[in-house]
Amino acid sequence: MYGKFALFISVIGIFSMITILPDAFGHGLGGDQAEPISFGGMEVTVRTQLSPSDITVGEINSANMQVRFFDTLTDENLEKVTYRIEVWQSGELLARNLFYDMDGRLDVKIKPKTGCDEINLHKCSIYGGSQHVSAPGALFVQGAECTDDNLDICGRPSITGPIFVKGGLYKIRVDIEAATSPTTVLANLLSYETFVSVAQEQNFSFQTANAEEIPVIIKTYYDDVDNFKFNTSDNSISFDMPFDWSPDYVNLVQVVHEEVRVPKTFAPYADGKQFKGYVNGVEIDQRALLNDPYSSEDSNIVHFLITKKELEKINETLGPSNYDNLQMDLKLVPLDEVSKSSTEFYLVDTDNFEQVPTTVNISWDGKYGANQDVPFEFTFFNENRKLIKDVKYAYVVLDEFDNEIARNDGGDSLGPGITSIEGLDIQKIYVPSVGQIRVDILVYGTGLDYDPTYAGIGSAIIEIGPGSPDAISSQKTPIPSWIKNNAEWWAAGQIDDGSFVQGIQYLIKENVLKIPPTTQGSSPGSNDIPSWIKNNAEWWAAGQIDDDSFIQGIQFLIKEGIMRIRS
Repeated sequence: MYGKFALFISVIGIFSMITILPDAFGHGLGGDQAEPISFGGMEVTVRTQLSPSDITVGEINSANMQVRFFDTLTDENLEKVTYRIEVWQSGELLARNLFYDMDGRLDVKIKPKTGCDEINLHKCSIYGGSQHVSAPGALFVQGAECTDDNLDICGRPSITGPIFVKGGLYKIRVDIEAATSPTTVLANLLSYETFVSVAQEQNFSFQTANAEEIPVIIKTYYDDVDNFKFNTSDNSISFDMPFDWSPDYVNLVQVVHEEVRVPKTFAPYADGKQFKGYVNGVEIDQRALLNDPYSSEDSNIVHFLITKKELEKINETLGPSNYDNLQMDLKLVPLDEVSKSSTEFYLVDTDNFEQVPTTVNISWDGKYGANQDVPFEFTFFNENRKLIKDVKYAYVVLDEFDNEIARNDGGDSLGPGITSIEGLDIQKIYVPSVGQIRVDILVYGTGLDYDPTYAGIGSAIIEIGPGSPDAISSQKTPIPSWIKNNAEWWAAGQIDDGSFVQGIQYLIKENVLKIPPTTQGSSPGSNDIPSWIKNNAEWWAAGQIDDDSFIQGIQFLIKEGIMRIRS
C-alpha cells in the first residue's frame, strides 16, 4: 500500500501542471465566454458572468452582470472600451444600450421588474448612469472601480426592467464599438454572443396509489415546463417544455439543465435511489443524470444535465423526423436501490502539500467490475460539506503495477478540465482486471476563471471485483442506424474509405464499439483494404454477423496501420 505522502508526489508527476489561461467556451449556470476574434495581433474575447451565479426568479432584488473584454493570449483587459449590450430571451429583446468603462471590466446592476405591458419588452427597460464625455451615448458612473468585493459601493450603471423575471436561457449580445481609446471607433464591430441560465421553480404535486399527496418542485434553467404527470405503475415523473430540435439550433446549445425535487420521505425517491432518464423516449446516458442527496435535508434532487453531445445523439437515434419537433419530453424513472461502495479523501496543494478545503468522494456500484465500464461518481465537497459548483478537474487511473488505465482532462488544452456544474459527475472508466486501482484527482479550480480556492491534488486506492455479467448487457449502447448504413454503402463502393473510417472512429470515441487493447501499426497506412473487411462490413450491416466479429476486422486494420485511431 502506498504511503499518503508518496501518493501526492506521484500524482504531481502524472499530471502535466500547466499554466492556465481562462479560455473555455462553455457556459455554466451564470457565466459564459465567447470564442476569440483576432484583433491587432491579439485574440480578444468577451466573458459574461452573473453574481450571484445561480439566480432563481423571485429570490433576488438585484444582480451584477460583469462583461469583461480581454486578450486570451495574455489574460489582460483592453482599456477604454465602448460596449453595445443587448439582452434577449426566447427571441425577445429585453434591453439595449451603450456603456463605457475604463479598464475592460464593465459591471452593470440588473434590477428585475415585473409588470411590463408593452408589446416590445425592451421599451420597459430604464437605464441608470450618465453619458461619458468622450463616448457620446455610452453610460458611465463615476466612482471606485468595481471588484468582486465592492459591488455594493463601486460606480456602475444599471438596467431596471423585465430581465431575470422569468427562468430560462438569456442571450447577452456584446458589440465592441471602440477600444483602447473612447474616441477610436472600430472599422468593423467585434460581435460576441454569450448565454447565461436563470432558474425558475414550478410547483406540482401528485397522489400515490394510497392517495398520499406528494409535492414536487421542477427547477428549470431552460424554459417553462408543462404537462407534469406521475405514473403509479413505475413511479415515474414526466413533463415537457418547448425546445427546437433543428440541428443548427442544437449546435448552439451547451447544456439543458432541469432539476426534479421530490421529498425523501417518498420511498421510491429516497436517499440512495438510482434513476433512469428519457428524453423524447430515448434513454439518456447515465452521466447526464445526477442524483444529489446532499444539498437538501428534505428533498432528493435529480439533475438532468443534457449536453450538446447527448442532444445530438438523440437526434441521430430519432432521425430527421425529430428535427421539426418543438418540444422536449423528459421522464424520470426510479430503479431498485443499489449497494454502493465509496471512498473519500481530502486534497492538498501542489506546493507545500497542505490540506485545502476540498474533499472528494468516489462511489461505485459493486455489480460493475473487471472487464467492464465502471460508472464512478465523483462528488466534490467544501469545508462546510456543501457541493462545490463549477469544478474543473482531471483524473488518471492506474492499475496495481502503475500502468495507466485511463486519463481524462476534458480534452481542451486551452481550457483544461472536466466541468462538473453541480459538484457531481459520473465517469465511465474501463477497468481491465480484478485488483487494486489508483485514482488520482487534480482540481484545477472553479468557474471560468479557474478560481484556485478549491484547487489541489489527491489519491484513492479502490478494490475492483469481478462484477456481474448482467452489468455488461445493461451497458450495451445501441449503434446508430446511420453507422450501419455507412458500412453498407462503403461495402458497395458508394462512399469512400475516409467516410467509413470517420464513422468507426466515432463509435470507438463514444465507447459504442469496445476495441480491446490493440497495438497501433507504425506503417503510414494503405489504401489496400482487404476484400474480406468489406464483406464483414456488408454482413454486419445486414445483421448476419455480430459486433465481435466485425470488431476483429477493425482490430486488423489498426494493427496493420491501415486505420489510424486518433486519441
